[in-house]
This record gives sequence, C-alpha cells and structure tokens, in this order.
Amino acid sequence: MVKEVPYTRLCSTKNILTVNGQFPGPTLYVHKRDTIIVDVYNRGKYNITIHWHGVRQPRNPWSDGPEYITQCAIQPGARFSQKIIFTTEEGTLWWHAHSEWSRATVHGAVVIYPKLGTSYPFPKPDAEMPIILGEWWKQDIMKIYEGFLHSGGDPNVSDAYTINGQPGDLYPCSKSETFKLKVEKGLTYLLRIINSAMQDILFFSITDHNVTVVGSDGNYVKPFTRSFIAISPGQTIDVLLEANQSPNHYYMAAKVYTGVVGVAFDNTTTTAIVEYSGTDTPSSPPVFPYLPYYNDTQASVDFAGSLRSLADKEHPIDVPMETNTHLFYTLSVNAFPCPNNSCAGPNGTRLSSSVNNITFVNPSIDILQAYYHHINGVFGTHFPDFPPLFFNFTSEYFPAYLEIAQRGTEVKILDYNSTVEIVFQGTNLVAGSDHPIHLHGFSFYVLGLGLGNFDKEKDPLTYNLVDPSLQNTVTVPVNGWMTIRFKVDNPGVWFMHCHFDRHMVWGMDTVFIVKNSESPEAKLLPPPPDMPPC
Repeated sequence: MVKEVPYTRLCSTKNILTVNGQFPGPTLYVHKRDTIIVDVYNRGKYNITIHWHGVRQPRNPWSDGPEYITQCAIQPGARFSQKIIFTTEEGTLWWHAHSEWSRATVHGAVVIYPKLGTSYPFPKPDAEMPIILGEWWKQDIMKIYEGFLHSGGDPNVSDAYTINGQPGDLYPCSKSETFKLKVEKGLTYLLRIINSAMQDILFFSITDHNVTVVGSDGNYVKPFTRSFIAISPGQTIDVLLEANQSPNHYYMAAKVYTGVVGVAFDNTTTTAIVEYSGTDTPSSPPVFPYLPYYNDTQASVDFAGSLRSLADKEHPIDVPMETNTHLFYTLSVNAFPCPNNSCAGPNGTRLSSSVNNITFVNPSIDILQAYYHHINGVFGTHFPDFPPLFFNFTSEYFPAYLEIAQRGTEVKILDYNSTVEIVFQGTNLVAGSDHPIHLHGFSFYVLGLGLGNFDKEKDPLTYNLVDPSLQNTVTVPVNGWMTIRFKVDNPGVWFMHCHFDRHMVWGMDTVFIVKNSESPEAKLLPPPPDMPPC
C-alpha cells in the first residue's frame, strides 16, 4: 500500500510517500527460485512504479517497473499485481520506486535465503539485519525534483544521511531515535547493507571492528576482510560482523565519497550504534570509526576491485570467453544552451547527461508496450555502438561544442544467446564523475576497471576471466573505465542507467531490446491483464 504518512526528522515533520506506512519499507523474505505476487495499491497522490532491483525476471519485463520503459505508472487510486520471479539470485537485493524521485522514501530490502535443503557458503550467522543507507531532505522530495528540472541546475543536496531511516547522534533532534544494533559478544551477525541514497557513493565502517565481505548484488563472493566498505547507490553488500570486542557501544557510520570537483555535496555523517548486551550505559561516549577522506577515489576503486566470485563447484560461473557484440559506451555530463543563458547550469546552461552522446528522452508510452504491440514512432533502434568521436576523454579542457549532446529515444537491439562486452568510459566533459551503472534483467561479469582512458591494447591483458564478480550495479570510476560481459539470455525490454538519480533524469540511460528466439523459454511472456494504462 503506497500512501503518504507524516514523519519527523531533523526537528521538522513532513509527509512522505511510504509502503505500508513504513520508512524504510517492509523487507521481503523469499528463498532462491521462489515466485511471488506483490499487489501494489497506489493510495498516494503521485504516479508510482516499483522495481525489483537485481531480480532477473526471466521473460517477464512486465513486472520490472521502470516508468516509460516497461510500464506506465500506477496512477493514484489504481493497483497492479506484479509477479516477481526469482531464479539464480541468492543473498540481498532490494526494491524501490522507479518513477520521478519517489524512491527516496519508497524502498526496502529483499532477503533471498538459500534454497531449502542447502546452506550458506560460510558458517551460518547467529543473526542478521538489513542496514539500509539513505538520504533525507527537510524539503518535500517532489519539490526538490521539480525544482532542479525547472532550473536546469544541480538538485539541492540532502540534509542528512540515514541508517535504517535514522540520521543518528550527530544531527539535531536525532540522538534519541538513533538506530541500535544489539549484539552479544562471541556471536556473528550477517549485515545486509543496501545503499538506497539518491546521489552518493558512501563509505561505511564500524569502530574497532573489521567486516568480512561475503556477498554483493545477490551473489556470493570470495570472503575478504576490510575495515571499511565503499557502496554505490543501487548496490548491496553482505558482510559478517563478529562481536569480538570488549562489551561497549561502538559507532557504525557512513559518509560520502565523491570524485566530482566543484559540485556541492552533503558532507555530513550518519551514525548508528552497535550495542553489546549488558552495556545499556556505555563506559565512555562511542568513538568514531575510520572512514577514508571524502574524495579518496583510490579507496573506492580498490574496494570495488576486491570483489571476486566464489567460482567453486557449488557456485560455478560461466564467463563468456568470446563475445560477438562489442560496445564502447562513453558516460558524460553535458550542458544544453538556454535562451539568454537563463538556466542554473554552468554559464547559464541546462545540465544534462548522455551515453555515447545521446541524452535519453522518455517516450509518451512505455517502450515495452510499443515493442510488443508493434507501435511505430515511440523509439528508434539506432543507439550507437561507439561514441561519435574518440578524443582524450579525461582531458582537463574541451572545446565547448563537445558538451552538447543529441536528444533521442534510441534502443540497442540484441539477439538472443549473443554475448556482449561493454567498455564503459567516463569522460571529464562539464564535470567528471563516478557513475554507478545498473542493468535491469541481467547480472554481468566485471572483467576489469581502471583510471584514465581505456587502452584497447594493454587493458584487456589485465582482464579477470577466472573469478570475476557477478554484479547488477557497478561504479565506473571518475575519469576511468570498466569492462563487463554477459550472455544475452533474457528476452524483453531492459533498462540501463546511472543510479545517481540526477544523471538518470538528465538522460544517462539507454534500453536493450532482446529479441525472441525459437524455443519456448526464449520467448517474452504475454502481458498481465492489469497492466497500468498509459
């Protein structure tokens, strides 16, 4: 039930959109290979869609959720029954709104337990807890959204970060409601960490405690131990926390990592408390944990590069050794001229963003409906495999004409059973930035990443083809590159976009249409009878 409920944070109360009145929303618990039906009733005043982030939804994009891509919105007063088909996913994923900026408060965890009769590839933890990292604005989120779209500039930065919906001790009017994780000495806890923030990659750590990373994006990884993690919007990371310190109160904390120069960001820190049993009153105030400096790109890149698939007998991987579709996608922030330099972007321009110099424009009806019913004029099929120009993408200075992209609603058509390699290249146009890229309908293998321009002769020699991590959301480093591969085995219409929501809204998106093949399992399912009308 999507509805507005008053919530108080940072000394002020506002109505926020919630599911079942909860912020964060309710956690879904399933087992591997379950299929569930979720009835979404919209009792709010805004259009809404819900996306099941990281769920492959085989042959079933109808319930995937992105507005104007696979459905039109569920209008106020309407409902939609979404069929969620779980297959190979195991671990932690999440769900969130996928229309305008509603996901700031409309989101929650998805816990996928091992199939009945099987177990974790690590000793079973004594307890578990979702840890959802988020952002809070004092102002109404729709006013933030409408404001930056109107002005052409950057959106206002958030007023706080949150852990499980609470800002924590360091913010006004917040200390008494700080989230507490109660632990017992000697026990092990599985923390299912989700970054639901709208705009920011976050560093996260716990004072005097290392964590062992065991999973990411609904897949297991080779365990490795760190004093902190870096987690991008859209990403999930599962860690084991051993309660092995002297019983006391310890902070867990998260703060921003940003590689962008000259753009405002929320420089506050959210905290929660790890409280050992029997220590209602701490012996001293909690000590703050180590977190890297806000612009420590290397710390973020090194953490991402540490993720490796288990690649064992029980958890085999299937990395395509040969690929027949090679794509090179540049990711850029752009700027369109405004009359009389009247917009709030650099030099009076309107900020935008692009993939391969195409700024994606939402159509008036969803692409899936147009594709399935052969409706012409909704989208084009000429999304380019390469950028229109190759130049020094990470240079400090560019001719102004390079900053202007082309607007369009273009998709890339893929054959069923083809194998795809994409090299993502971040550019320094307007403002170089990290880009957390999310692909719907697939997980993909991350073969390599690095800073600077991709070198097509040298960099492929460094690819990991033995145990690359299997992800659905990856961060292309600021002015850097990343290479992914995947097998095209899911017919349908699938969105790919930056998970910084301002970049997504500005146009850093594209769509893959995977054609049907001959066998029944290679054909798109028919639409459900209650698809929301456009």
